[in-house]
Amino acid sequence: MINTKSCFILFCFRLSAFFSHNILLRIIGFPIRIFYKLIVQWVLGVDLPDGTKVGKNFVIYHGQGFVVNSKTIIGDNVIARHNTTIGNSKPGGGCPIIGNNVEIGANVVIVGPIKIGNNSIVGAGSVVVHDVPPYSVVVGNPAVVVKINKI
Repeated sequence: MINTKSCFILFCFRLSAFFSHNILLRIIGFPIRIFYKLIVQWVLGVDLPDGTKVGKNFVIYHGQGFVVNSKTIIGDNVIARHNTTIGNSKPGGGCPIIGNNVEIGANVVIVGPIKIGNNSIVGAGSVVVHDVPPYSVVVGNPAVVVKINKI
């Protein structure tokens, strides 16, 4: 099933990110970057800075209230849902690294210099403040591992 809102948000994100790499591209792409900030960040409520490292096939379902710190790294094939915050817990603190094939539920908070392992699932409403091993399912506040899927 194609999520057109997600496709629009991520198309605009990738276009804006392309024009944020060096000073010449920033000048040429200034109108595109302003469009991205106005429409995606202000109107749609998705705060995904164009400097964030995001892998292939990233999907945001129901993007409203989605906030990511620009220093966060998101791997390939990640699915994230609405009202999710990914970033640092204090100014200047480290940011999460989200592995590949991770699914993030709604109303999730992932903060601090932590790693979410590949092929993991973060349950809805979870607050993740510690590393998550690969192939794990975590839930709760604070999130704890409730299951490890077989490799």
